[in-house]
Amino acid sequence: ILEYKSSPCPAKGGANIKPIAPTLPNYNDTNTVTSFSKSFRSLREVEVPNEIDEDLFFTIGLGLNNCPSNFNANQCQGPNGTRFTSSMNNVSFVLPSNFSILQAHKLGVQGVFTTDFPAKPPVKFDYTGNVSRSLWQPIQGTKVTKLKFGSRVQIVLQDTSIVTPENHPIHLHGYDFYIVAEGFGNFNPKKDASKFNLVDPPMRNTVAVPANGWAVIRFVADNPG
Repeated sequence: ILEYKSSPCPAKGGANIKPIAPTLPNYNDTNTVTSFSKSFRSLREVEVPNEIDEDLFFTIGLGLNNCPSNFNANQCQGPNGTRFTSSMNNVSFVLPSNFSILQAHKLGVQGVFTTDFPAKPPVKFDYTGNVSRSLWQPIQGTKVTKLKFGSRVQIVLQDTSIVTPENHPIHLHGYDFYIVAEGFGNFNPKKDASKFNLVDPPMRNTVAVPANGWAVIRFVADNPG
């Protein structure tokens, strides 16, 4: 509750003024949230990249890793003593210990990261269906995808039901991007591309990928520029 200093206070000894709380939808009212988020538009027509140079497809979700030997049991609260871990395209990020990725790139330091982050899922599967347990343990690595300066990029962000589906907020540092579409189930390029809003989509720096769903963003890789 935000209360301004200049707001009138109740008279001394009088009854407290009870704030009026808004009526909000239920926390699991997916239909209302989806209807609200899909209504977002830019204020006018915008220049969305129509020709795409880099078409990327990233699955996102949870995974399970074995508990490291130097961890306590309370640090590994997944099933059977495993540790929950987030992943994209079955890769779980490992934070470099000595250099940041950008610092290593600028200084040409070798061995900090590799440039083989997959542009597509290494294994195709029913992303929002029953996922094989063999896909529950991601590989670990510090991997990046290099983009040519000025390239026009589309990223399909696909949630998965590995362990459990979740609504994932995805932020892109240093960029605002257009959210051209979102939906539920597995993204189908032949069917879902017809739903793209290439006229006045909202510009954001974070997109909430729906649980058991997908979102498509587009941007021009010109930062700094």
